[in-house]
Amino acid sequence: MSDFAYGKLAFAECGIEYPLQILKSAAGYYIGTADEFEPVSRESEEYYRSEYAAKQAFDLNLWTQRHVCWS
Repeated sequence: MSDFAYGKLAFAECGIEYPLQILKSAAGYYIGTADEFEPVSRESEEYYRSEYAAKQAFDLNLWTQRHVCWS
């Protein structure tokens, strides 16, 4: 399982520990966070072609945490 329990970018922006999950966008699957209504953050640098590939990357901790500087 991933070393991360919650979205670091979501926490930095919102101050809430949203759990990481596999989400889908037009670009593909990614590791991110969502509230009950919509996505909150994309945490992974990578996009994946399938939900399975994203889940594998998450479970094996083979993904890269995005770093965004808001200034």
